[in-house]
Amino acid sequence: MLYQETMTSDEHGAPPVLLFEQEGAVARLTLNRPRAANAIDMTLARALMLAAIRCDEDDSIRCVLLTGTGRFFCAGGDIRDFVGAGADIGSLLKEMTAYFHMAIARFARMDKPLITAVNGVAAGAGFSLALWGDIALAARSAQFTSAYSGLGLSSDGGLSWLLPRLAGLRRAQELILTNQTLGAEAAVAVGLLTRMVDDSSLADESLRLASELAAGPTKAYGRLRNLLLRNSESSLESHLEAESQALAQSSHTAHGREGVAAFAARRKPDFSR
Repeated sequence: MLYQETMTSDEHGAPPVLLFEQEGAVARLTLNRPRAANAIDMTLARALMLAAIRCDEDDSIRCVLLTGTGRFFCAGGDIRDFVGAGADIGSLLKEMTAYFHMAIARFARMDKPLITAVNGVAAGAGFSLALWGDIALAARSAQFTSAYSGLGLSSDGGLSWLLPRLAGLRRAQELILTNQTLGAEAAVAVGLLTRMVDDSSLADESLRLASELAAGPTKAYGRLRNLLLRNSESSLESHLEAESQALAQSSHTAHGREGVAAFAARRKPDFSR
C-alpha cells in the first residue's frame, strides 16, 4: 500500500517543497524544488524538520529514504533568499539553520535507519545532507562539492563534524577549503558514499535497501546508530560500558527476544511482528 501526501507549499503558492510517501514501513522524502535545484529555503528547512520529527515519532515507519526531484539532489542554501535578506542575512541564517539542524539531529538520532539516494549534484548544505545516510547511495552522474568558501561562508548541516570522520582530516580540509568537486566514483573511493549505482537503478536499489532495513530490528538499529555516532567522543572504557548497556537493553525488546528465539529454532527471524 502506498500512502502519499505533500508537505508545506511555499508562500507564493508554488508546488509543495517536500513530498512525503509511505509504502509499507518505508517513508520516502523527496526534495521538490527542481526549478531552484532543490535549494533549501526557509520553507523547505521547516518542512524537513517536521518530516524528521514525524518519522521519528511514527512507529509505523521503520526506515527513511531521502532523495531529490530532477537533476539535482540539493544545491545547498537558496542564495536568492540570502541576497533578499540584505542586512538581516544573519537572522535569516540563524532561523533557517535552526530548522535544518533540528531535521539533521532527528534523522541522526531516530531509531530508524536513513538512506540517502543522491540523484544529482549535492552542494553546500546538500552535500551535508547527502552524507548523513547510514547507507549513502549515489547515481553515477552525481557530483559533490562543499561550495561554502566560494561564497565567503562557512559550513552548516554538520559537514565540518562528519566529513573528517568519513574521509579523514586532511582530505576534509582540502575538500572544504578548495571546493573541489568529486564525482560519485571518487566520493566512494574516499569513503563518503556506500556505493555508486547506475542512474537508472538508483530509485529501485534505494527502495530495495530501505524495504530490507524496514523489516529489521528497529530498536537494535537505533542503539547501533547511537553507538556509531558517539564512537569518537568517548574513551574506550566508557564506550565499552555504553555497548554493554545497549546490548542488555536490546535483549529485553521484542526484537531481541525474537532474534534469539529464531536463532535457537534455526529459522529466519520475523522482526515485523
